[in-house]
Amino acid sequence: MPGLKDKYAIVGIGMTEFSRNSGRTTRALGVEAVRAAMVDAGLGAGEVDGMLSYHGNDSTASPTIAGDLGIRLNFYMDCSGGGSSIEALIGIAMGVIEAGMCSTVAIFRAMNGFTEARIGGTGRQRPVFTGTSLEAGIHGMNSAAQSFAPSFMRHMFEYGTTSEQVAHVKMAHSHHASNNPRAYYKQRISVEDVLNSRWITKPLHLLDCCVETDNGVAIIVTSADRARNLRQRPAWIMGVAGRVNKEQPGGYHWSRGPISRVAGVYGAPIVFGQAGIGPQDVDVTGSYDAFTFTTMLQLEAYGFCKEGEGGDYVSSGIIELGGARPNNTSGGHLCEGYTHGIGHIVENVRQLRGLADDYCPNWAAGEHSYDYTEGGCRQVKDAEITMNLGWAMPATGSALIMHN
Repeated sequence: MPGLKDKYAIVGIGMTEFSRNSGRTTRALGVEAVRAAMVDAGLGAGEVDGMLSYHGNDSTASPTIAGDLGIRLNFYMDCSGGGSSIEALIGIAMGVIEAGMCSTVAIFRAMNGFTEARIGGTGRQRPVFTGTSLEAGIHGMNSAAQSFAPSFMRHMFEYGTTSEQVAHVKMAHSHHASNNPRAYYKQRISVEDVLNSRWITKPLHLLDCCVETDNGVAIIVTSADRARNLRQRPAWIMGVAGRVNKEQPGGYHWSRGPISRVAGVYGAPIVFGQAGIGPQDVDVTGSYDAFTFTTMLQLEAYGFCKEGEGGDYVSSGIIELGGARPNNTSGGHLCEGYTHGIGHIVENVRQLRGLADDYCPNWAAGEHSYDYTEGGCRQVKDAEITMNLGWAMPATGSALIMHN
């Protein structure tokens, strides 16, 4: 969207707890998250008039959430989708505000991802997996792990990438989560812990996979004119790419072309072109981590390292707190909780506000020392530009760049 840089911002963020027994409906989770984002922004019910959400037949519609909050909508849309949805919906929010259809948009994802609809394939109810009929019907690939695993295997074959290298993603994210009071898993995990965990689908170990949780998460997008007068420091939107497809997106994303050629390769010039920057200018990344290696592939695709060098990149220390470009500082899907990507946006907004450690007593007292040891902080020093990298099956990518 040429010409929209810095014209829109994220002004409110809200979350429920991450649990495996919410004891509540997705309606209640969505209401809590959207209300929290409104309070965060300092907005009343009469000041929000747009709403967007995404789901996998496992959530509650926007008009219901809005009605419970006393909001009358001028625009709403609920779409089906997962990991590439949130960045795309942020772009849609900007577009409908630009078109004059509404002025301020709340976007939410509410899911009982452990107690009701588990993507991993167990639990009380299982949503229909979004892979192709070829994958599910002929080859029996009925879970995300089964369909994603061949991509990791081929990357190992093509480039010599090892399970040990990619295990550093889990190690880094677990260290970040240990400094996040909201995270479901706060225990620090070693590379050896990952390699010694049981197989799920080779070459994916248990600890290569994300944690399924119950939760609601919300953000609020509005124009620059409104953003400047609200409660929080705005996270200005520099560029967005939404649901960019790879060639033949309905087929095996690991079987055609170079294995690193995920859709992010095509999203990168869009989002960086809008923002007027390059990968070298980004201070913090939030890369979709349904599995450890999806983070690695995304970082390759968006040019943070060369194709085939993702294993070296993620195992070099760059993505860790204290490294040159920390990734998923909340712990991400691997440790904080699974939010289909919107939680990654919330964390990067916190980083840009300089308030990632708003629950840390020392931080609140103004005594922050950027101590990244266990139980310390996770705020990245001098974080000015963040980037979110979203990815969904089978070959779709989205991205968002923000600054403070």
